[in-house]
Amino acid sequence: MSGRGRLGCVIVAVEGSEESMNALRWALGNLQLRSPAPDSSSDSGGHFVILHVQSPPNIAAGLNPGAIPFGGPSDVEVPAITAAIEAHQRRISEAILTHALQICSDKSVKNVKTQVMVGDAKEKICEAVKVLHADLLVMGSRALGPIKRMFLGSVSNYCTNNATCALTIVKGTS
Repeated sequence: MSGRGRLGCVIVAVEGSEESMNALRWALGNLQLRSPAPDSSSDSGGHFVILHVQSPPNIAAGLNPGAIPFGGPSDVEVPAITAAIEAHQRRISEAILTHALQICSDKSVKNVKTQVMVGDAKEKICEAVKVLHADLLVMGSRALGPIKRMFLGSVSNYCTNNATCALTIVKGTS
């Protein structure tokens, strides 16, 4: 069987950093996806999923306001701020995915899907792996120092311990 050993679904997590885009370039240049069955008209071949996870608006902006004291309008201003933040995040996600799709186009890779999720990146990436039945997760590593990693956490470290598929972490070249 010619498709044996080839990948069906490869998720590449991107967040806009050069490290994540390098991980995408690595995946596109080094991985071989399963070919579609010759007698199948369906989309049975392998594909890449470019996954971007947005932070929820209240985390992204630190919004957790209480009611405005002394009878001020609390139901008018906060939704407008939240809507503006969500619109801004959508523009950021679109820019990141556009850049990632350009990388795919430059490498003549066409079997690519995109997905945006909202939430905690490490949890959403692992959720996508499970829901999409990924064969491999590819991600970059920003190589945080031990102090930053202690306070910020490491998405790649979390995924190493919790993703239900194989994982490749592409480290920077510097």
